[in-house]
Amino acid sequence: MTDSNKMIINLALFGMTQSGKSSAGNILLGSTDFHSSFSPCSVTKDCCLGRSCHLCGFMRRGGQEITLQIQVLDTPGYPHSRLKQEHVKQEVKEALAHHFGQEGLHLALLVQRADVPLCGQEASSSVQMIQELLGHAWKNYTAILFTHAEKIEEAGFSEDKYLREASDTLLTLLNSIQHRYIFQYKKGNSLNE
Repeated sequence: MTDSNKMIINLALFGMTQSGKSSAGNILLGSTDFHSSFSPCSVTKDCCLGRSCHLCGFMRRGGQEITLQIQVLDTPGYPHSRLKQEHVKQEVKEALAHHFGQEGLHLALLVQRADVPLCGQEASSSVQMIQELLGHAWKNYTAILFTHAEKIEEAGFSEDKYLREASDTLLTLLNSIQHRYIFQYKKGNSLNE
């Protein structure tokens, strides 16, 4: 928080190439700050910070309306199709320090496509990078954002059934972060939602 009438939430998006990080960031911001497109290779090469408009009347405290602003850091996918592991880590580390250094990171979203099973090596790469960048407390402020969730509906799954039948890798990860997750559907495309 910068003053008593304004609340800022800092969040960063992590995940594999083509998981939907940039698109999710645009939905969170209610904008098109981040380039997002289908591609046979990684699209995001550099970290980019986007800021939402000020959402007035978000909540009240002491009789005063509080304004909310969300800052989203979009990061290159990991593993990346063109950048080396150390380059991606260094880029993200510097961006986290530059943009969130004083206030810190409030929420890390691990973006995972709902229509792609999470398997051992893929999961360990993204999780290992988050652990190295955020330290041992990463589990306290990390959640999974499942993108392309409309695909599970099309396949006849409910969210509960999807999670019951998920891979052991995904279930272990969910347990480690106290089952914090969000399903993002194509139809939900505004910050207010």
